[in-house]
Amino acid sequence: MELNGISAIVTGGASGLGEATARLLAERGAKVVVADMNAEKGEAVASDIGGVFRSTDVADTDQGIATVEAAKEMGPLRALVNAAGIGWATRTIGKDGEYSSAHDLDIFKKVLEVNLVGSFNMIRLAATAMSGLDPADEFGERGAIVNVASVAAFDGQIGQASYSASKGGVVGMTLPIARDLSAVGIRVNCIAPGLIDTPIYGSGEASEQFKDRLKAGVLFPKRLGTSEEFATLALELLTNSYLNAETVRIDGGIRMQPK
Repeated sequence: MELNGISAIVTGGASGLGEATARLLAERGAKVVVADMNAEKGEAVASDIGGVFRSTDVADTDQGIATVEAAKEMGPLRALVNAAGIGWATRTIGKDGEYSSAHDLDIFKKVLEVNLVGSFNMIRLAATAMSGLDPADEFGERGAIVNVASVAAFDGQIGQASYSASKGGVVGMTLPIARDLSAVGIRVNCIAPGLIDTPIYGSGEASEQFKDRLKAGVLFPKRLGTSEEFATLALELLTNSYLNAETVRIDGGIRMQPK
């Protein structure tokens, strides 16, 4: 699929994986809507790449529609990258045997709402807009969607129940949605990143020491991945029209240990 001249939405586009993807899409000629909750960073990225920023709670229907409409104003919406997400680390039960110490159910619901429900919300809305476009090629392709899961969908660690459940759901819905949307020529793929060096790890000496410990489990190369490496994979999934209904790990061969 050709990216030059289209519009694209990148959720979580203000930083990390989303920012790198938004920047690369813009380099390839796409007009990008940076959809994020962080207005300061989102506005800066959008301004830098000639796109627009939209404050977007991905699980909110009205905000999702407004973001899709903003993309349509810039060009035919043919690409969505669902990079918005949150994480939480809490064990299922506490150490004192009290019900009150068990994993907070509202936190569990919140992680699923953002990571899983939010991804599906943006898919259903963006795909609706894509379905009304003229096909981009002789085979009827109208658009492509990239979901972002995590290796935690497969190798969830201690304390990652909510995060792994949400990302496992993203992996699990990719195939049936791809089947649904094949009728209108929209491809759906998924990326499961491993340890990617993003601002989530912080900065400074303590941060670097922590990352050094993390990379010990990476098979090869012995380092954390970069946001730019993720972005190149996201664009391959968008542009390669024979990639569909697939989940691809980008993790240096790591298999996460229990903790």
